[in-house]
Amino acid sequence: MSYTQSFYHIVFRTYRSVPTIPIEHDRELYAYIYGIARNLNCQTYRIGGMPDHVHIFVSLPPTLTVASFVQRVKTDSSKWLKANPNFPDFSGWAREYAGFSKSASEKDTIIGYIMRQKEHHKRITFAEEYRTLLVENGIVIDERYFLKDD
Repeated sequence: MSYTQSFYHIVFRTYRSVPTIPIEHDRELYAYIYGIARNLNCQTYRIGGMPDHVHIFVSLPPTLTVASFVQRVKTDSSKWLKANPNFPDFSGWAREYAGFSKSASEKDTIIGYIMRQKEHHKRITFAEEYRTLLVENGIVIDERYFLKDD
C-alpha cells in the first residue's frame, strides 16, 4: 500500500473576468464542482469565490494531475453553467488557471481564506489577489499574458 497526500489551492476565472456567477446561485456551482471532484476520487475541502472567479482547495489522488483535474472541472462545469438558466451570462472560463501545492499544516488557513472571499474582495480586486498569490508562491509573471484572454 502506498500513502500519498497532495493538497492544491486552485484558482481560475471566468472568460475576460466578466462577473457571470451570480452570488445568489454560486453555491449551486460549487456543489456541481464538488460532485465533479468526488467523481474523480478527490477530497474537496472548500470551494468559494466571487462572480468572476473560483477557488478550490482539494486533495488529488496520485493518478490525477492538476492540469487534468482543472480541465475536467472547467469543461464539465462550463457545459452545466451554459445549460443552467441561473447563469444566463456565463460564456466560459478563461484558459489559464493557477495551482499551488500546499501542506497539511496550511489546510485551515486556506479554508478560511476561501471562506472569506466576499469580505476579502471588498478591499482588493481579483487581479491584485491573483498577482499576490502568484508572487507568494514563487511564480514569475509574464506580463504579456497576465489575465489576457485574446
